[in-house]
Amino acid sequence: MVEYFAHALHVSNVTFYTLLFGTLIIGSLLLGFALSRVLHYWKKRLHEGMGQLLFALLESLPMPLLLIGSIYLGLESLPLPSRFERLGSKLILALVILVMIYFPAKVIVLALRRWGQQDPHMLRVTQPAAFLVRTLFALFGTLIFLDKMGVSLTAVWGTLGVGSVAVALALQDTLSNFFSGLYLLADRPVSPNDYIKLDSDQQEGYVVQIGWRSTILRTLGNNYVVIPNSTLAKTIVVNYSQPETRMSCSVAVSVAHETDPALVEKILLEAAHEAIRDGLEGLLAKPEPGVSFSPGFGESSLNFSLGMQVRQFTDQFGVQSELRKRILKKFKEAGISMPFPTRTLVFDKSAKDLLGGGSQS
Repeated sequence: MVEYFAHALHVSNVTFYTLLFGTLIIGSLLLGFALSRVLHYWKKRLHEGMGQLLFALLESLPMPLLLIGSIYLGLESLPLPSRFERLGSKLILALVILVMIYFPAKVIVLALRRWGQQDPHMLRVTQPAAFLVRTLFALFGTLIFLDKMGVSLTAVWGTLGVGSVAVALALQDTLSNFFSGLYLLADRPVSPNDYIKLDSDQQEGYVVQIGWRSTILRTLGNNYVVIPNSTLAKTIVVNYSQPETRMSCSVAVSVAHETDPALVEKILLEAAHEAIRDGLEGLLAKPEPGVSFSPGFGESSLNFSLGMQVRQFTDQFGVQSELRKRILKKFKEAGISMPFPTRTLVFDKSAKDLLGGGSQS
């Protein structure tokens, strides 16, 4: 039968078997592509849930599995030339390793992608993590394939070992910043647009970008400060935007000792409530402003604090400035003085005699 078809096509038996083998492979590829499109269609129909995850895993498998089956069937049933059999065996091995490596990598990547969809803030971590997973699994699969092909990997492992140590030492600071960046992106102690202050070097500003090597702050002077991620990860950070942007601030006020504290408290509260009624930008009506007799008794004054809530960190400067002007005006109208520091010197008899003797001479 085979000879009949080969004679009818005016080709040799080997050529006919080769054509039949190629047709089998092309057919498996077309069938695999069709099945993949069907699975992809059902994956799109299922917007979320385990069903979508299952179809996302299965859509990439029909083509390599059918290709493996068609090559194996052709090698077993067709009397192909020996070079074709060796090539087919190697191709089957490569495809089997590909499926074995690709499937678990796909599971991890889909899990990371699903995590990123549930929490958009984690996309900054899941996207590079997915790329890293693909790279590691591809490297692992390549090494397995080379080992199965009889390639000695002893020299490769030795070179990788020495090279990795050298690279780790040379890139110590870079790797430290890289992994610190992963920590900042995953744990999110700070986020873009947060206003933060570093305890170590007193740098402060709005977070503009958290990169793999550094974090950029924009100061109130509209300048950029670039901070290595390792520094940011190790220092104490005050985040003025979390858990919410509103914050407390205060205005310190000092008056003379003979001033009535109740009158001072009344004037301070009146100044704050008038500013709220006038719509002073950044000053919040709730919680209401309060006055405390703190820090209390000073060397030459009575010290009060007017506390209030502002909308965000930068609003405190304008609010404090306006309230100070209002308070000063009201103090002048009420006749309340704000004393300068004074010192009283008491001389004993010997000091007086010395001073008196010096004046007579």
